[in-house]
Amino acid sequence: MTTTPHPGKYRLQLRCGGFTLVETLAALAITAVIFVAMAGLIRNVVWGFDRGTRTVTTADRLVLAVERVAGDFAAARFVQRATDASSGVAFTASGGSVAFVSGAGIAAGPRGEEIVSLSIEPAGDVTRLVRRRAPWRGPSDRFGDIPLRDPVMLIEGNYDMSFSFSKAGHDGRLNWTSSWSDQDSIPQSVRLVIRDRSSGIDILPRAEFRLRSDLKMNCALSGPTCKDDESKPDAKPERKPDNKTAASHDEGAD
Repeated sequence: MTTTPHPGKYRLQLRCGGFTLVETLAALAITAVIFVAMAGLIRNVVWGFDRGTRTVTTADRLVLAVERVAGDFAAARFVQRATDASSGVAFTASGGSVAFVSGAGIAAGPRGEEIVSLSIEPAGDVTRLVRRRAPWRGPSDRFGDIPLRDPVMLIEGNYDMSFSFSKAGHDGRLNWTSSWSDQDSIPQSVRLVIRDRSSGIDILPRAEFRLRSDLKMNCALSGPTCKDDESKPDAKPERKPDNKTAASHDEGAD
């Protein structure tokens, strides 16, 4: 015996049999919104992490570069160099470069000394501080004619960089200049200015490097005849009375 289903019950089964087209589209739209939100969140997290990593890397490289430059200047040597007319100090400098003899002991010099060159070089939209070196084999080598090698980029960025050099005046204050032309001495301090072009902020406001070998040429070669010692009176040694003089004074007193 065949039974016919009730019409109302059949319509209810059709409505409950699956999702309608509107429900499917709504579900797809919600899923798309969720995926877009997740993609934006991941992008922001990754971009912030990458920016922080690059910032830390730049700061670390800057610290390492300053340590390298400070070590070179701290080991600067007061040595003679051969010139066309006479002798002078192996130290040449301007606002964009500086070259001197350092005792860092890295190159293959006879006493571990090397010529160190620090030059500020433009490279497109950025500026670089490049370090080069060469072995220093003594005053017989012509200081300015020795080819430098092993370039190392210490600092790179959208910066304005320059060197300045100080020398103590008669009043004891440091006088700063953008170039160094004294062939008989080296500066007491060297300042490296690194300024951000976009903001104008000094990246290293106190980057001053002290040079310990800042004696004059006559001080290094002549010793006591140094001009800096002429203003100081020579201390005369105290003369002790001999025994005979003391005995004669005692007899006269008796």
